[in-house]
Amino acid sequence: MKPQDITAGKTSLWIFGYGSLVWKPDFRYKRSQVGYIQGYKRRFWHGDNFHRGNDELPGRVVTLIEDDDASTWGVAFEVTGTQVEESLKYLDVRETVCGGYITKMVEFFPQGENQSPVQALVYIATSDNPLYLGRASPAAIGAQIAVSSGKTGHNLEYLLRLAQFMRSSCPHVEDHHLYSIEQAALTMVYYLLATSTLYPLSHKGV
Repeated sequence: MKPQDITAGKTSLWIFGYGSLVWKPDFRYKRSQVGYIQGYKRRFWHGDNFHRGNDELPGRVVTLIEDDDASTWGVAFEVTGTQVEESLKYLDVRETVCGGYITKMVEFFPQGENQSPVQALVYIATSDNPLYLGRASPAAIGAQIAVSSGKTGHNLEYLLRLAQFMRSSCPHVEDHHLYSIEQAALTMVYYLLATSTLYPLSHKGV
């Protein structure tokens, strides 16, 4: 279902971001709130051959996997008036056309006491998407991220900015999947840097 069908006639809409939207929404909005949704876990199981990778070497970006016992933290943005149509047109290209995501409505729980949940639109990449890569070890995902880049930038930036957001905005949340991939990717980067530095020295004079 298209987001415009879900939001037909609405003058206000919340949009939940759990990946690059948490630091780079790139659309006008009225306000934003940190919080979470239930029943989903965030995983680096989706491929990206545009923003953070290419056809030969796709990057890895996050999607949501259904899990009754899980929750995913992120940021919800409230758009109102003309912002509703503007944001959906922009996100349709960014997330659907270039990313392969579909849309759903979920219940968003804002962080803090005495906060009422709201319905929010979320973009999810499912396993029937041709870009979907699926499960892999943190080491394999980290290695792939360490060497991938696309039109928006390096895949490593995506990973590090998401980890930075979680540490600064949700310090009480332990995201083992995210942090283990971050460690694996940085280990690979350090290895590649050391190799590129030492290799010429080891062959000096040859």
